[in-house]
Amino acid sequence: MIFTNIPKLLKYLPTTLEIAVIAYAASLIVGFLVALVKIKKTKVLYQIVSFYVSFCRGTPIIVQLYATYFGIPMILQLINARFGTHLSSGFIPNIVFALTALSLNDAAYSSEYIRASIESVEAGQREAAHSIGMTTWQTLRRIVIPEAMVVALPSLGNSFINMIKNTSLAFTCAVIELTAGGQLIAGRNYRYFEMYISLAIVYWVITFVLSRVFGLAEKRIRRNEKEVDRRAGNQRAAKELPQA
Repeated sequence: MIFTNIPKLLKYLPTTLEIAVIAYAASLIVGFLVALVKIKKTKVLYQIVSFYVSFCRGTPIIVQLYATYFGIPMILQLINARFGTHLSSGFIPNIVFALTALSLNDAAYSSEYIRASIESVEAGQREAAHSIGMTTWQTLRRIVIPEAMVVALPSLGNSFINMIKNTSLAFTCAVIELTAGGQLIAGRNYRYFEMYISLAIVYWVITFVLSRVFGLAEKRIRRNEKEVDRRAGNQRAAKELPQA
């Protein structure tokens, strides 16, 4: 019964992956911007993003999902009452509420990983880039971000795996993904125990495969980095050889 449930669950897998990928991509963008604000320590923005990070990391994700699901319609009602508009949450797909809450929650964590990885890059490299005429954006894109990615990849990989598991709470926003689909199937025959074991197996396989993929990617990046360092060392040694 456990393994016969798995093919039935797999039809809900695309929804789970869609939520995870979109929410994670959005969280990286927001997290990067938040990290830059915290690094630059802009007075007003720094206080705002510090509160945002503290709030998201200090409250349960399920509470944030419920707050988003019920809060956005209330905000639209307040806007309608204030400005006489006719905005309605009825046209917003339920998946948008889940994506909003999951991405904002993960961005609060990702911003700290990204900030720490950017600050790990030696200041001398940034100064050298500026000295040859690179702009701040060019320095970030060509020097800082590639090196910071090596440091941040393990943490960001774990963050994506956690995102996959957090999608199981998207049912709070009336989204039918793996967990909600399993509950619907189990509701027909009341075999909830077997269904939850089937769900555990599916989630475990997904996270196991992802952890292997991120592990291989990290090894490849580090191997390439060592190769670049080796070639740079050989070039320096060749220049230091006495000319014949």
